Amino acid sequence: MAVDAAAPPQPSAWRLDPRTASVRYRYLCVAILALAYTFNFLDRQILSLLAEPVRKELHLSDSQIGLLTGFAFALFYTVFGVPIAWFADRSHRVRVVALACACWSLCSAAGGLAGGFFQLAAARMGVGIGEAGGTTPSYAIISDYFPPKARGKALALYSLGVPFGIAIGAALGGGVAAHYGWRAAFFAVGLPGLVIALLILTVVREPIRGSQDDPSAAHEIAPAQLGATIVMFFSNPVLRWTALSTGLGAFAGYGSSNWVPAFLMRHEHMTLGQLATVYSVCVGVAVGFGTWFSGYLADRLSRRDPRAYAMIPFWGSLVALPFAVAGYLAPSWPISIACLTVSGATAILYLAPALAVVQNIVPPQARSTSAALLLLVLNLIGLGGGPVFVGALSDLFKPRFGDGSLQIALLCAAPVLLLVMGACLMEARALGRAARAGAPL
Repeated sequence: MAVDAAAPPQPSAWRLDPRTASVRYRYLCVAILALAYTFNFLDRQILSLLAEPVRKELHLSDSQIGLLTGFAFALFYTVFGVPIAWFADRSHRVRVVALACACWSLCSAAGGLAGGFFQLAAARMGVGIGEAGGTTPSYAIISDYFPPKARGKALALYSLGVPFGIAIGAALGGGVAAHYGWRAAFFAVGLPGLVIALLILTVVREPIRGSQDDPSAAHEIAPAQLGATIVMFFSNPVLRWTALSTGLGAFAGYGSSNWVPAFLMRHEHMTLGQLATVYSVCVGVAVGFGTWFSGYLADRLSRRDPRAYAMIPFWGSLVALPFAVAGYLAPSWPISIACLTVSGATAILYLAPALAVVQNIVPPQARSTSAALLLLVLNLIGLGGGPVFVGALSDLFKPRFGDGSLQIALLCAAPVLLLVMGACLMEARALGRAARAGAPL
């Protein structure tokens, strides 16, 4: 299906032309969607934070915890993510996001009722299915509210839901768990999402697709079929290398973040109360700054050289690696947290530039689906592999190293950042070629 650059998009009773909306309203929509993403990520990460008390009460192994925090969620998140995003590209995206928010919130709260591994796995699968409909339509909504050279910052602001989710999860979930038990913590972080779903339906208007894109730079195709979108995505070298570099970055990131709370409690002897205060603040500030700063840099530097989209995460990974290793080897938890704070702030630099690349280069009618394909690779490699890899290594090393096995496993996962840097260099090469060919970057 071709894009008709001559026919301007028309508003309707339920669609808004974002060019007529105030800047304040557009950022209000970003803020509400970011709030939903905060609880999206909070519900996703709460089990990682509470891994130690859950593991002890339900008698689980580190491998089982790795499956629950990684693969059980990632499989359903990615499998359902693509068809839901494809449906969102052809329907009312705001309603899809609101319904998804209600779904993942209920399933997250249901985790507090689990009596064993399989019940908890079922709840986590439900969270994955619900969250599959939240993120990618939000990317597309935001991209239709902002022009291409402002999308990096807008998407970075939305992506602050990641650090805010981790920080609020550690503060709220850890605080509630410390006083009332881990089951109450699942209820406390899950149920507020129902209110957020109503807020989305009440405030956020559906923007007209493609209204912020330059008609003179119209794409040749706007795939109407799922198969055509998949072929378009994976046949593009820029998108392939972007997906791989973000997948490897997520492998290193999730492999670390999903296990750091357990590492700090098991190896550095931190309490849930300390995690709820010190860890939540450090992670929130570090990852929040890195997420925002990467979007700011991407918007500024890509105007001169589009390869900046790849080089920003390259340099971030280069800085993150030594600080991650130092954090795992630190003699005390204050030094460990200080090093891991720097590592977390720099390792996350891959996210906002990757989102901007995908949203800029694909046709407006395929943005949700393309974002889902990016997240499919990111989460299958990263969330599906990283936590499972660390957990399996920890169980493998446990007979020899005891409680120190998790430290050894985390150290073994850190060199994945070298692979991230290699993939970023290949992405930069593809970006340079695409820019010379006139691609919309």
